[in-house]
Amino acid sequence: MNINIRTLWALAGLSVCSFNLNAVELPEIISDNAVLQQNSDARLWGWSKPGKTVTVTPSWDGKKYTAKADQTTGRWEVSVTTPGASFTPYSISFDDGEPMTIDNVLIGEVWFCSGQSNMEMPLRGFWTQPVEGAAQAIAYSGKYPGIRMATVPKKGAYTPQERVEGKWMLSKPENAGEFSALAYFFAQSLTDILDVPVGIINCAYGGSKVEGWMPKEKLDTYPGWDMAKEETDTVLNEYERIGVMWNAMLNPVADYTVKGFLWNQGESNVGRHHEYPAHQSDMVQIWRDRWGLGELPFYFVELPAWKYGNGEKADAALFRECQHRAAQMIPNSGIVCTTDLVYPYELEDVHASKKREIGERLAFMAANRTYGVKGISTTYPSYKSVEFDGDKAVISFNNADAGLNPNMNLPGFEVAGEDRVFYPAEAVEDWNLHTVTVSSDKVPEIKAVRYCFKNFAIGKIKDMYGMPLIPFRTDDWDDAASITVAHNEP
Repeated sequence: MNINIRTLWALAGLSVCSFNLNAVELPEIISDNAVLQQNSDARLWGWSKPGKTVTVTPSWDGKKYTAKADQTTGRWEVSVTTPGASFTPYSISFDDGEPMTIDNVLIGEVWFCSGQSNMEMPLRGFWTQPVEGAAQAIAYSGKYPGIRMATVPKKGAYTPQERVEGKWMLSKPENAGEFSALAYFFAQSLTDILDVPVGIINCAYGGSKVEGWMPKEKLDTYPGWDMAKEETDTVLNEYERIGVMWNAMLNPVADYTVKGFLWNQGESNVGRHHEYPAHQSDMVQIWRDRWGLGELPFYFVELPAWKYGNGEKADAALFRECQHRAAQMIPNSGIVCTTDLVYPYELEDVHASKKREIGERLAFMAANRTYGVKGISTTYPSYKSVEFDGDKAVISFNNADAGLNPNMNLPGFEVAGEDRVFYPAEAVEDWNLHTVTVSSDKVPEIKAVRYCFKNFAIGKIKDMYGMPLIPFRTDDWDDAASITVAHNEP
C-alpha cells in the first residue's frame, strides 16, 4: 500500500489531537514545574467539553479567571496577571467541574530558543562530539532549581498542529544532560546576573533551514521555494523540508508568554547569503506577530567555523557577513560573534564544543539590552574604514577605543592586489590612533584587506573585555570562486 508523507503526517496529527473532552486537558507546555513570565498577562489554555466554563485560579493571588470552551473544538484560553519574579513555588488550579492542579510553578523570565543542531545539541553532547565542561555543568545543575527547560521534540507537518509534547523539566543531574547546552548556559548566566528563575522553551531541529520555521503563506512569496511541490517529495528528509517546523513544533507553543527569542541557525542556508537577511527578517516579524507581544528581542549566533565543503571558498564567510547585515535590518536584535570559540581540530566538526561562552554572551546581551543592566559588555570591535597607500593599508575600527589585543603583531589579516590573490599580512597597531596598518611583501599595491574571512578561521584579536573582532572584508568581490587564497594559516 502506498501512503505519501502528507497522509502519514495527517494520521500522526489525528493521533496527537485525539483527547478526552470530559475534563480539563492542558498542553504539555503547561505542566508541573513551569516558569511563567513575570509581570505579564501570561496566557494559559487547554481543552474541555465544548461550551463548558473553565475557572483558573493561581495561588499567588487567589484571583479567579474564567473562560468558556469553544462550542466546536473545546479550546479555551485565559490570561492571568503574574507577580514579580521569585523562587517561591506556586500552584494553579483548573476547574470545569472536574478540578486539576499544576504545582511547583515559578515566576521568572521565559525565553524561546530555536534553530538547528547547534541549538539542539544537549549538554551530554552528540556522538563523538562533546560539550566542553559538560560533566561539571551536569553535576552542579542541581544548584540552579530556578532553571527549568521544556524541550519540544523534533517533528514536521504540512498543516498547523495544536499539540506537541514538551513538559517542563527541573534542573538536576538526571535531567540536565538532555538540556540544550547553549540554552542551559544562557539560563545559568542570566539567573546569576538577575537572580530570578529562568525558563527555556527549547524548540530546535538539527539541519533545519530558516524557511522551515515560517508558514506557507510567506514561503509562497519566495521565488524558488515551493512548499506544495515538496509535500509529494518522498526523498527529502524531514529536516530538509520547509514550513514543517513552524506547523508541528512552533505553532503549538506560540501562545506561551515569553520575554524574547534566541536563535542559532544558518549552516543549512550557507550559499544563500543574498536572500538570507530578508528571510530571517521576515521570520522574526512573523514570530513577533504570532506571539502578539510587541517587538520581542531577538538575539542570535554567528555561524560557526567549519570546512563547509571546499575550504578554499568563502561561502561561510559571506554568510556570516549577511548575518551581521540581518542584525542591522531587524529592530531590537543583536548577534554574538563566535570566531574565537573554536579549536583547530574542529575543522571537521560543525558542532564546536564551546557552548558555555556562547550562552554567556547571549545572556550578557539580554541582561544589558533587555533588562537594562549597565556595565556589561555586549559590543564587538568591527571594521569601520580603510585607507590604501601603495603597499600599506590603514584600518580603523568601531568599538575599539581602548585598543586591541594582542597589542603587537596581530594575526589573521590577509591582503590582495588587483589579481585577487590573498596573502597573509603583517599587522601592527598604532596604540595612539587605535588603527591597524597591514602590509605584505607579496602585494606591492594593496586593493583589499580581509580578516578571518574564510570558512574556517580562528579569530585571535579581541578588545579589552575579550570580545572578538568581527571577521570582515574591505572588498566587494562577492564571487567566492574568483578568490584565490595563496596560503592558509592554521
